Amino acid sequence: MERTENKMGVMPVKKLVVSMSLPMMVSMLVQALYNIVDSIFVSQISEAALTAVTLAFPLQNLMIAVASGTGVGINALLSRSLGEKDYRKADQAANTGLFLAFLSFLAFLVIGLTVSGPFISSQTSDPTIREYGVTYIRICCTLSIGVFFQITLERLLQATGRTLYSMYSQITGAVINMIFDPIMIFGLLGFPKMGVAGAAYATVLGQCLASVLGLFLNRKFNSDITLSFREIIHPDRPTIRQIYAVGVPSILMMSIGSIMTYLMNRIVGTFSSTATAVFGVYFKLQSFFFMPVFGLNNGLIPVLAYNLGAKKTDRIREALRFSVKLAFAVMVVGTLCFELIPGPLLKIFNASSQMLAIGSPALRIIAVHFPIAAISIVLGSVFQAFSRSIYSLIISVCRQLVVLIPTAWLLSLTGNLNNVWWCFPISEIVSLTISYIFFRKVMRDVSEEIGVQV
Repeated sequence: MERTENKMGVMPVKKLVVSMSLPMMVSMLVQALYNIVDSIFVSQISEAALTAVTLAFPLQNLMIAVASGTGVGINALLSRSLGEKDYRKADQAANTGLFLAFLSFLAFLVIGLTVSGPFISSQTSDPTIREYGVTYIRICCTLSIGVFFQITLERLLQATGRTLYSMYSQITGAVINMIFDPIMIFGLLGFPKMGVAGAAYATVLGQCLASVLGLFLNRKFNSDITLSFREIIHPDRPTIRQIYAVGVPSILMMSIGSIMTYLMNRIVGTFSSTATAVFGVYFKLQSFFFMPVFGLNNGLIPVLAYNLGAKKTDRIREALRFSVKLAFAVMVVGTLCFELIPGPLLKIFNASSQMLAIGSPALRIIAVHFPIAAISIVLGSVFQAFSRSIYSLIISVCRQLVVLIPTAWLLSLTGNLNNVWWCFPISEIVSLTISYIFFRKVMRDVSEEIGVQV
């Protein structure tokens, strides 16, 4: 059967970007809401429980980094293959991606069984916080099969332009998680009261059910690829190399976020455990604005990759201009919320007077960098879509490890916690500068490669 031109090559660009990105923006907004609701329920246990989940976050985020980074590699290869009308290569990308998802689960199964205790202990000496943290992260790691298959199957839907179905999968996982959080944490409807463990089990349950739905949606509605169990268990080695050529830099780039949060936990933890809790709450709240922009980014990547394969450079330029404006607007709203109502935002998490005193200036200071970050995120989509993810890696290393952490540590030596938060705006200015330099270089290189001015 002859396949028709994918909508990414023919639909009006603004409409295309919105149709591709809006479902993912909505689904990631729901995901951000889940992150907030999850922490709200955990905070009802105690501030120690909230701090423990904050300490577990870097390792939990590392799982998402591996799944999402591999997904970026799958997404770029699959979208470009479709743009080039190489449907056999597109099928290999999809099936090999599912094989890699299973290998990733096995790796984190081992990590969960061996590393959980030492990881949490390296960040706190409080026995209660340690017990909560180890319990939470061990469950999330050893039962992580759901998160890897969920993200991979969603990426297959996104790469072929079926972002609405991807939204269904992600929202389903988040909603199930939010429903079962209070049930499992507090022992409602006949369930045993499991506390922090209940929050972890609710997370895993949502991920597993979302992955089942993702598989069904791909099999039923994704006609651009053919999934085959035989192909999955016999992966194509050249395809693995191509996926990881883009995916490994993306994994490393996202993993740097885990290193950054781990080190920031240790830096702010020298002031108090409440300061660590505030940092965790900030990460939950900022996701409500960053996640939609990342959803826009994820929707933009296949649009750019497809139109590069089809050499439709005018569509690439229009998509980038529109996306920068949209991302900037979202982040300005985020900055205004953090500046105007930090207290009410913190009180959502059962904040004590001490947490309010620490958290209100923290949110106001950090939010200054949101609009700057919006531009950097959209420019980063170019590096991923055009298989230049190494530039994203360099930028991420510079922003989070070369600038942010040393700046935070130096500012912590002043003995004033409020000074530490300025590391975020400072590092983001550096990030935007480097991003723009690399963006100009990549656009010149790609123009020479395809023989058309981009």
